[in-house]
Amino acid sequence: MSHSHLILTYFERNIGRRMLVLVDRDYGFEGKLAAVSRSPLGIWLTEVDAVIVRGTLANPIPQVISRERKSELYIHLDSILRVEIIPESKS
Repeated sequence: MSHSHLILTYFERNIGRRMLVLVDRDYGFEGKLAAVSRSPLGIWLTEVDAVIVRGTLANPIPQVISRERKSELYIHLDSILRVEIIPESKS
């Protein structure tokens, strides 16, 4: 089983969930995972915000410091550095 198959399976299990996808150390996108593409390998996000993240010495875990609303976005698998699933709020 290839690594890309395992990663795509992970994404497919999380369709409909909000996630933060970092494509650079300080830059990424937050949105709802809408679809997974196998050719070319990648993901589609909807309700997207382009975000800038920063960590500090006092708080080394990067936090979103800026966001800009986008509509939907395709991200190629090769461009993704890190993915975080955003926990659903309990309301």
